[in-house]
Amino acid sequence: MKKTAPRRRGSRRFVILTGLSGSGKTHAIRALEDLGYFCVDNLPTMLIPTLAELAARDDSGLAKVAIVVDVREGGFLKEFPRIYRKLKTMPGVEPRLIFLEASHSALIRRFSETRRPHPLARGRSVLEGIKEERERMNTIRRLADLILDTSNLTVHELREELMRMSRDKAGPADMVVNLVSFGFKHGIPVDADLVFDVRCLPNPHFVDELRPLTGRDPAVVRYMRKHDSTKDFLDRLTAFLRFALPQYVREGKSYLTVAIGCTGGQHRSVMMAEALTKQLASVKGVRVRVKHRDS
Repeated sequence: MKKTAPRRRGSRRFVILTGLSGSGKTHAIRALEDLGYFCVDNLPTMLIPTLAELAARDDSGLAKVAIVVDVREGGFLKEFPRIYRKLKTMPGVEPRLIFLEASHSALIRRFSETRRPHPLARGRSVLEGIKEERERMNTIRRLADLILDTSNLTVHELREELMRMSRDKAGPADMVVNLVSFGFKHGIPVDADLVFDVRCLPNPHFVDELRPLTGRDPAVVRYMRKHDSTKDFLDRLTAFLRFALPQYVREGKSYLTVAIGCTGGQHRSVMMAEALTKQLASVKGVRVRVKHRDS
């Protein structure tokens, strides 16, 4: 891997992902998108300077841009070296070229698994297409600021590597945790990653004066907290999430929806979601939001 020069002060990050077909560029661009980059896949080569000029403007709102360019675009192999050298001289942008590659055997296996044709095969074998592309990409490979061999990387390891190499000095953006209270009788939220059932806790619905209230009302909170089972459940669930959430952060996940359900979604699930929001506020790398779907 090549080392890049220090970042130019005040410049905008402009990452260009390229490399061999099947080397993992789609997964790589998704990792950069999770880091807050504005991402464009398969941008025509001649439009790269235009996008870079736009990103350099103070009013563009494009502090970080990442694009994928490769042999799918007809003028790429011929025009890109000249355009990349031009980018290096442009004020206001910090271009960085990342080249992804993999072994012949790894690429053949990936094309076999996806059943996709190699873009340069044109009626020939996948191996012939891979060999031609590797030879034709050598000039661009030599321009790369960073070369990454993905042969033995899983999708998750590739994401982690790209995030480590391309994140801001301040680190990746916080993972957003959406705590959603809901009622099972209205259905489980379709976007839930984790679902917890609090119907085992004392139900304020059966207390006449509490029935019209919600889990945000102090009277309902006091009623539930006077039962040991509520405290035990909250403590155990908090301990689990304090363990699990940093694991999701390290895995590169950007959003996580934690659904807390009771029968109607008005009392117990609401109270627990509110309590968890406070309990998880100090977890590093996490930003917690709460939503009450059915109350």
